[in-house]
Parts: sequence; structure tokens; C-alpha cells
Amino acid sequence: MTSRRFSAFWTVEQTPGGFKVLDASGQALAYIYFRETKQQAYNAGVLTFDEARRIALNVARLPELLG
Repeated sequence: MTSRRFSAFWTVEQTPGGFKVLDASGQALAYIYFRETKQQAYNAGVLTFDEARRIALNVARLPELLG
């Protein structure tokens, strides 16, 4: 099995309805979606804006936490 490495310095970019975590080369690593209001998120059973933002930021921190 070959080792797969993603360039360090991951960033978070807001997209319509979600966040995208990108590595240093611009490769999309994760998409985290949300609903605009707490009520919409609750009704759909998905994340709120703040929850999705915090998760995306924590995913982007993984290289520094593991390095």
C-alpha cells in the first residue's frame, strides 16, 4: 500500500452552505455542510453554521496536531 500525503498548512474556505478544507496545493480534503439557522439545522438534523465552522477549523489543524 502506498503512503498518501497531503501538503501541510490546511486552510478553510467558506462555500455556499458549507466549508471546504483545502491542503496547501488546493486539493479539497473535506466538505462540512450547515444550515443558516438553528431551527433549520434542528429540523434537518444537520449542523449549524457555528458547529460546522468549528469542525472545519479543527480538521484544518490536524497537520499541526499530528506533526
